[in-house]
Amino acid sequence: MAKGSHEYIDDPRNAAIRIWINGELFAREDAKVSVFDSGFILGDGVWEGLRVHEGQIAFLDRHLDRLYEGAKAIDMEIGLTPEALTQALYDTLKANEMSGDGVHIRLMVTRGIKATPYQDPRVTISPATVVIIPEWKTPKPETATQGLNLFTVHVRRGYPDVQDPKLNSHSKLNCITACIQAAKAGADEALMLDPHGFVATCNSTHFFIVRKGEVWTSSGDYCLDGITRGVVIEICKEAGIPVFEKNFSLTQVYGADEAFVTGTFAGVAPVSTVDGRLLCEGRGPMVERLQQLYLEKITRESAS
Repeated sequence: MAKGSHEYIDDPRNAAIRIWINGELFAREDAKVSVFDSGFILGDGVWEGLRVHEGQIAFLDRHLDRLYEGAKAIDMEIGLTPEALTQALYDTLKANEMSGDGVHIRLMVTRGIKATPYQDPRVTISPATVVIIPEWKTPKPETATQGLNLFTVHVRRGYPDVQDPKLNSHSKLNCITACIQAAKAGADEALMLDPHGFVATCNSTHFFIVRKGEVWTSSGDYCLDGITRGVVIEICKEAGIPVFEKNFSLTQVYGADEAFVTGTFAGVAPVSTVDGRLLCEGRGPMVERLQQLYLEKITRESAS
């Protein structure tokens, strides 16, 4: 079954990974949290996906900024300083002998254990639950060249006064519903609109189009503050490529020269079709250029 830009090469080493939970390392089969945990009961928490490049966690400062800002916004104490959490991440990589490339980390923080299954944070009786899952995980090579197929779903990105899409929370049911609809339509990922009908983002990645040498992405008002999205915008500015954060419609998507999605796991991945409209056969010249610029950027960041 297609998994979009998150399709990966299976690695048997993942059967023996050690997972960090609240300061202890556990074998994969022994890594568990309580059924009273806020994340399990309510999806109450924030998380980050991290990529390891040449032994370093790429753009870690940006990811931690987003994690701690999200925790502060929901009035949740992580219980670790950014420095201590950074040390825990690298200790976990060392314990798993992960020192090169091809590693993806899921860092998850929930509010902690509840006295009873109820949403009120005041019935939480433990410190936050912090989990670090490192995996040997490499995108399939064809993700970078073949092009994804997207389907525009009816599920919208909501207003910030309902559930702010800027929060990278564990509550992702709207994105899951969008993903299901796209999968049932035979697509790789879902393209989601904002409440006004403009293009917002995909269910698990950020969306860009290329028109007449210009790179467009959404205004960002109704999507997560994506780390890779921001890096690609920086790359375009540094390279003199016109880039715009703006409202645009599906009509403008259908008429685009190229399209691509961005995410921590796969970086920059081309899009071939949207709602059956062919935009570009596989990878176009702008996407290929941005992939190279992104690789150079992530390599520089890791080296520094």
